[in-house]
Amino acid sequence: MRRSMTALAAILLLAGGQAQAQTQTQPFQGKIGATLAESVEAWPAPVRAPAGAPNIVWILLDDVGFGAASAFGGGVATPRLEALAQQGLRYTNFHTTAICAPTRAALLTGRNSSSVHEAGFSHRILSAGFPGWDGHLPSSAGTIAEILRDNGYNTLAVGKYGVTPDEDATDAGPFDRWPTGKGFDHFFGFLGSQTDQYKPDLVEDQAHVAPDGRHLSEQITDKAIAFITRQQRAAPSDPVVGLAPKAPPKPFFLYYAPGATHAPHQVPAEWRDRYKGQFDAGWDVYRQQVFARQKKLGVIPANAILPDRDPTIKPWTSLSPDERKLYARFMEVYAAYLSYTDAQIGRLVDHLKQINQFDNTLFVVIIGDNGASKEGTLNGDIDRRLGAPPLDEKTNLAHNLALIDKIGTPEGVEVNYPLGWAQAANTPFRCWKQDANCEGGTRNPLILSYPKAITARGVREQYGHVIDILPTTLELAKVTAPATIRGIAQQPIEGTSLRYSIDDARAASRHRTQYYYIFGARAIYQDGWKASLAASNTLNAPPGSQVETPAWRLYDLNADPTERIDLAAKYPARLAELKRLFDHEAQAHNLYPLITWDDIQNRIRTARAGGVAR
Repeated sequence: MRRSMTALAAILLLAGGQAQAQTQTQPFQGKIGATLAESVEAWPAPVRAPAGAPNIVWILLDDVGFGAASAFGGGVATPRLEALAQQGLRYTNFHTTAICAPTRAALLTGRNSSSVHEAGFSHRILSAGFPGWDGHLPSSAGTIAEILRDNGYNTLAVGKYGVTPDEDATDAGPFDRWPTGKGFDHFFGFLGSQTDQYKPDLVEDQAHVAPDGRHLSEQITDKAIAFITRQQRAAPSDPVVGLAPKAPPKPFFLYYAPGATHAPHQVPAEWRDRYKGQFDAGWDVYRQQVFARQKKLGVIPANAILPDRDPTIKPWTSLSPDERKLYARFMEVYAAYLSYTDAQIGRLVDHLKQINQFDNTLFVVIIGDNGASKEGTLNGDIDRRLGAPPLDEKTNLAHNLALIDKIGTPEGVEVNYPLGWAQAANTPFRCWKQDANCEGGTRNPLILSYPKAITARGVREQYGHVIDILPTTLELAKVTAPATIRGIAQQPIEGTSLRYSIDDARAASRHRTQYYYIFGARAIYQDGWKASLAASNTLNAPPGSQVETPAWRLYDLNADPTERIDLAAKYPARLAELKRLFDHEAQAHNLYPLITWDDIQNRIRTARAGGVAR
């Protein structure tokens, strides 16, 4: 009896503690007298999600170009993504920021990356001490997890986070910019931008943990399923046990962000040879085949024309037998990596079906946080650490051929495919990751699926940006963005909900203006027109080549969606107007000063020389 009374006392103390915490935001509505008889009790109202609120699953892949996944006509089989797309909507004019950390910051907050201090990265060497650049997400820009948790959701995140400052990313904290400090009840994944898929820098909640030797994508999927299973079993009840029946389980929000398909390209052995021989025809043939499928699917405009191969990339037919063998192997493994990731997503979907939660789940799938990666250089990358001195083409080819059997394996560190495959994976667009000036850097496929509530099917062409996902999600969940979170006034949400487009394929785009900037590469979009300026750095340029001096370009994306025809000379007044608009947007969103890759490289050189990079 004493034991049960002690347990009850503990429960009552816990309940009282919870009530005390809640009354900080809920004024007491009862009456306090000198005695209990003279007083009126008033419990804080329990936080409940809106009636019929859906579960929400955000899926964000890494470094996947527009022309990679078969769900949008690409040459890599992604049947589980195809199934989600077929039972929902494909958005074909959706955009990211062109690189990972700014995209993730914008996604999580619904604000532009520089508005939330993430114009660069949360890595000190890739950030700067200015309001738009310091890499510290402010409390005034609450995340989707904070908003949903305060509205009755359980919140879970697995995989890549990418926006915790390096100086905070130890087990000593502070933890306010870890996922658990930004609204997630649980987190399992890694905090940085890149990790080994078999030896990840792994974190669970607020501590580093040892990986178990399996591929990271399998581990995070297991953990997501375990989180959901535990959450569904733990239906909330009255704080005092036994006084009220259990309520239905809370809805959950899952942010599923695998490290795939970022380098290193690694995949389990049983997947590595599934594409053997399928890319022997090369990147030029791949681009033509994918372009034809995209036209047939209707995921690119009917008036789109495939741009010429980038002049830095050799025609496949001109390559030597050794080059073809090596480069085909790079792509075989990359394709296996993406298909394997699709299969892991399938495991998650199957679990939701098994527990009868699939129909009541809103899926938001962003296939890539930027375009395909150009970081593999012209010849591909095997075990070449970031910042290592460049090799000439002959030496690099010999180096890679000697290590060809390591591609895709746990021993294959820093494996990334060559630039020719990056352009192919971005079909039909120009350029690649980091190039905020080009659609190839910023245009990524988006899928919306909500079987219970979204009955529309097909393609949507409205212009969208990653900042639009948070307001879209809140509107579909019938949740209002708060004016304050934990007493802190919130910055305005800068995105535009896409809800208007779900049932009206012909609705005019409501997101009309958007700026882009990544370390010198920039663009400004307004109502179908786009002005852009390439970065001036020589990153990934072939050794000894001449780099063209960047100049502002002007494109009419309605007539020329693949940016082939520069109209700057024809419409100088329009270009000047858009350049002024870029300046206005940059000032309004804390983008200045404009920091370039050359600035970053100078900081790195200073640091290596023993100076202080601030």
